[in-house]
Amino acid sequence: MTDHELDLSAGAARLTVNAATGRIARFRVGEADVLHTGAHFGCFPMAPWCGRMREGVLEFGGHTYQLPRNAEPHAIHGTVRDHPWEVVRHNDTELVLAQDLRAPWPFAGRVTQSFALDADSAAFAMTVEAASDSFPAQAGWHPWFNRRLHAGGKDVEIAFAPAWQEQRGEDYLPTGHRIAPLPGPWDDCFGMPDGVDVTLTWPGALELTIASPLRWVVVYDLPPDTVCVEPQSGPPNGLETDPAVVAPGAPLAAEMSWSWRGLA
Repeated sequence: MTDHELDLSAGAARLTVNAATGRIARFRVGEADVLHTGAHFGCFPMAPWCGRMREGVLEFGGHTYQLPRNAEPHAIHGTVRDHPWEVVRHNDTELVLAQDLRAPWPFAGRVTQSFALDADSAAFAMTVEAASDSFPAQAGWHPWFNRRLHAGGKDVEIAFAPAWQEQRGEDYLPTGHRIAPLPGPWDDCFGMPDGVDVTLTWPGALELTIASPLRWVVVYDLPPDTVCVEPQSGPPNGLETDPAVVAPGAPLAAEMSWSWRGLA
């Protein structure tokens, strides 16, 4: 564990958060590593936008801003994962982190994350606040779950019932058309207007439910060793197509919970 890593524990659950990136570096239930570990894995926050932004171009208030195209030709997953967070509060079961928005994001504001761990559940929250000028924003989470919890274990099973799938274009951005959900594998965004509700089951080991009042979820299960289930406040490229605007005193708030039970 590094100086930046902060632990939460409750019952058999352990959550380690890296304050240098705001990322959940490790999540264990008993002896099982539920999240894939490594510098680019775990579970990271997405803000002030989620997923890909077309060619990194943000248009708002009559101005055009160019953001770094870190997923050529697009910009991806916001900026807050790239900067350190300040520790607002930390005890055995709770953690609050915050960071001021900064370049290359063109608007002043602040993002706050909270983590709360119980023996069989975890609650996460994020707010995006404007300091002065209004701006469009999104918030969400990008967890990388292990496909198998132990050597020789069975692959995780994904269960969810979205109302629609955002049709994906050749550039991996939604085309603006909603279609009936297609079978996987996926690198796709789905609409769940009653809130995100996805269950991951590792047969004979663990069942974990991801829930959120947010209405969109991206499911990415193409890699051989990982599965991503990403609740977010809007679809990819949503700052262009479906923006939520934050203003002083009117932040964007997002919540997510994980709950689990052993199956052994």
